[in-house]
Amino acid sequence: MNILVVSLTSPLLVGVYENKALIETFTSKEKTSDILPKIFNTIFKKYAPKNLYFARGPGSFMAIKITYLFLKTLTITKNMQLFATDGFDFNENSPIKAVGTLYFIKKDGIISTQKITDDEIKKIKAFKLPKRLDDKRFTTDNEPLYILPAI
Repeated sequence: MNILVVSLTSPLLVGVYENKALIETFTSKEKTSDILPKIFNTIFKKYAPKNLYFARGPGSFMAIKITYLFLKTLTITKNMQLFATDGFDFNENSPIKAVGTLYFIKKDGIISTQKITDDEIKKIKAFKLPKRLDDKRFTTDNEPLYILPAI
């Protein structure tokens, strides 16, 4: 049993995976700090997760910080492992909102910020949980990925 959290933008996505297959999804537009403990309370009443996975950035700095601290605390208190990858794995490598008119872009493995056109903004893919959890995409390098855009 594994849990995946994608909290880079609203809505927050949490998936429960059994044998790498998605079996339950939680979605919320509430603040990460308010809803994440409630979702995990529900999860722990039904399941016994062994590992935690999350999108470590880029995206909302506050949501990333809260998610990382919350999940890191769980790994320590419940003797679990924490794995991470960047958020582009969950939105088909679409631009991710940074600040103002800037967006995070990943090209050739390098993440940077740039302005994009209105037409490109319309084509941005929403974040979604994968149907199957692919361990190969994740690493134990799980510190938050803070990329500060040039303003």
